[in-house]
Amino acid sequence: VIITSLTISAILVFFIVPLTIVFFIYLTNISLAIYQRNSELKADPLSDVWDNARKTIASFWDIYARIWHGYELHGVENLPEGPGILVYYHGAIPIDYLYFISRLFLWKKRLCLSVADHFVFRLPGLKLLLAVTGVIPGRRADCLIALKNGYLVSISPGGVREALFSDESYQLVWGNRKGFAQVALDARVPIIPMYTQNVREGYRMFKERRLFRMLYESTRLPFTPPYGGLPVKFRTYIGKPIPYDPNITTEELVEKWLYCSFMHKEVCKGKFLLSFQTKTAVQALIRKHQTIPGNTWKALLERFDKRKS
Repeated sequence: VIITSLTISAILVFFIVPLTIVFFIYLTNISLAIYQRNSELKADPLSDVWDNARKTIASFWDIYARIWHGYELHGVENLPEGPGILVYYHGAIPIDYLYFISRLFLWKKRLCLSVADHFVFRLPGLKLLLAVTGVIPGRRADCLIALKNGYLVSISPGGVREALFSDESYQLVWGNRKGFAQVALDARVPIIPMYTQNVREGYRMFKERRLFRMLYESTRLPFTPPYGGLPVKFRTYIGKPIPYDPNITTEELVEKWLYCSFMHKEVCKGKFLLSFQTKTAVQALIRKHQTIPGNTWKALLERFDKRKS
């Protein structure tokens, strides 16, 4: 009985924080529905009418971020005043991204629209929350409209696959994804790399992935449950923008982006440096700010590290 009780307790500890996050997300949607009903709101969810509700949501998640992960956001000055595409590494669960959009809204009163996997829109009971927080499908037309309207649009090329099958080595799992590059070219906007330190130390996936990989590739549904939720230090870093270059093709943009992701900035000479004009890309941000492989104890001790960048 004691062994069974300890085993059950250990399992609950592993999953209780991710489940708590899910509970808070649904509670947020319920609160929005009550607010909409009481205020008799029928306006477009992206309109300014919803800003008070968005501020309340952002404040809640920002407090949670500060308390549980000592969350810090660096490099906001690298965001363009106008539209742009944020490209980021996808952790086991994108709680760090939720922290980012919350703080961005509180600091700059700016809404960043988020491209999400199609399965997110099939989750029951989240329609209003997704609409108010600016979660959109990954269709090119939707992204172009958002950028034309002046929004920042965030994309994780690895998406669910990266969430499920990357690990503490923090390797990008992008495959042949290049839609973000075509959108950037079509909209003539810069790409801005972003990464959150220790995101894999906070939440992880199980090591045995063959069955889960087979299930995901056949259904495109994430069957692997995340676990963890340790209060490790989270710092989100926004890199220098990669400006739009009218003379570059989609294939060249993807090739150069991936090349510069693995190379130090001084190696990216000539047109590489001129085209991107950035100190780092996603992998370079990871290498600069992340212990690889990830170390949970180090990530926990960084809660006591007072450095600011």
